[in-house]
Amino acid sequence: MILGGDLGGTKTLLALAERGDGKLHIVREQRFASADHPNFDDLLAEFLTNAPPIASACFGIAGHTDGLTAQLTYLPWHLSAHDLSRRFGIGRVTLANDFAAAANGLPLLEEKQIVSLHAGQPIIHAPRVILGAGTGLGVAGLVWDKNRYRVIPGEGGHFGFSPQTPEQGELWRWLLATNGRVTTEDIVSGPGLARIYAFLGGRPRPEGSTLGVQQPENIGQAALAKTDPLAEQALQLWLACYGAFAGDLALHWLARGGVYLAGGIAAKLMPYVDTSPFISAFLAKREHAELVKNMPIYLLTAEDLGLRGALALAADHD
Repeated sequence: MILGGDLGGTKTLLALAERGDGKLHIVREQRFASADHPNFDDLLAEFLTNAPPIASACFGIAGHTDGLTAQLTYLPWHLSAHDLSRRFGIGRVTLANDFAAAANGLPLLEEKQIVSLHAGQPIIHAPRVILGAGTGLGVAGLVWDKNRYRVIPGEGGHFGFSPQTPEQGELWRWLLATNGRVTTEDIVSGPGLARIYAFLGGRPRPEGSTLGVQQPENIGQAALAKTDPLAEQALQLWLACYGAFAGDLALHWLARGGVYLAGGIAAKLMPYVDTSPFISAFLAKREHAELVKNMPIYLLTAEDLGLRGALALAADHD
């Protein structure tokens, strides 16, 4: 039996799977609201009630990890692979960056779960990059090594935000006055969409109400329904900031193998909106415009990508 988990600031997905016919078959899966649980151990204990013995486990963490310990960025959860192995009798426990786990899930996707946003001219075995905006902004690179892609995790979401228009410059100044250093994650994320809405003149809900991911979802839904012009404007600005950053990462990795967009908010909004602000900002690379023009962009619609990747890593380490 293999255990996998995708641990994020908003939701946690856990699954038990077993091998059969050369594949992993999920036998138990559950979604939790992360903030409802003061620590991960108690959440895991609830999930593993009456579970059979587990050979290996991997948890994708939305936060920094060295493989042995991990601290989530937006929750007070601290994980120890050794302690989890001992408490739950798991043969081996691995902690991975959440987007490293997502990157390992790419080969498990069905074709219908990969939507082309920009065809480009992909090159086989060329570097790839995966990024995704959710509660935070995750990033990982993939480089070909012998007979498979090797995943290189990173914290690219915490790059300093680089404004590309006068309006984005004003947004940067507005956030700088509030928080100090402005990261890309401050803007290209679910909470970032809410910040953009507030910057443009909206009235975000006060701290302590039903904040978190619900507010960005409400803004996104209002933009889709065209019931709030400010929400539409906020989403367009958000898409432009997202596209510019994705293009910068594509240049950094020379991602002729593809740029893959994951994360809950992108999967929920981008299939239904005009993505031209994203594409235009992605391609606006001055003397390197022709280079990025050849880099394909794909939208990943599977919300359990990180969970699949964590299960794959757990199986590799069994």
